[in-house]
Amino acid sequence: MHDMLSSLSTYGYVVLFLYSLGGGMVAIVAAGILSYMGKMDIGVSIVVAFLANAIGDSVLFYLARFNRAAVMPYFKNQTRKLAYAQILMKKHGDKMIFFQKYIYGVKTLVPLAIGLTKYPYVKFNVLNFIAAAIWALLLGFGSYYASDAFIKVADYLGDNSWIMPVFMLCLLGGTWLFLENKTKKKEQK
Repeated sequence: MHDMLSSLSTYGYVVLFLYSLGGGMVAIVAAGILSYMGKMDIGVSIVVAFLANAIGDSVLFYLARFNRAAVMPYFKNQTRKLAYAQILMKKHGDKMIFFQKYIYGVKTLVPLAIGLTKYPYVKFNVLNFIAAAIWALLLGFGSYYASDAFIKVADYLGDNSWIMPVFMLCLLGGTWLFLENKTKKKEQK
């Protein structure tokens, strides 16, 4: 988190934009904290993160829709996860466009999976832009108003540096296990 804060305070909105193209959850939280500290503007940060996030998902959808052959080789090891994202889309419908913004591990796969279907391009973009606005507002203002707590936790983690690697290992391992379990081939009898 300290690296993200120092990068954002140095390069600001450019880093926030580029990072938000592919997700940006950590960047918008860091921008909210920096805004609280007076190093960035919360309004500009939210707008930048919103635009980048919406553009990023729209580009992924477009690539999958119109350049399927070019995109698929990059995801040959992710075919089960793409199929899982399509199942989630069929099961939850339009709500998945909103929820995928907050789910680490499938955030980039859902727009690709939707792009591979016959889902309407205009409908996806409208819902995506609304979802990106809600995402940016929630995380931007949420981190801005919770900055005191974030700063105290960061100070504690700075004093106890072993906690964060263990936490991240557990988080990433848990996400990987969940996705592996959900996308594993079922044994046939």
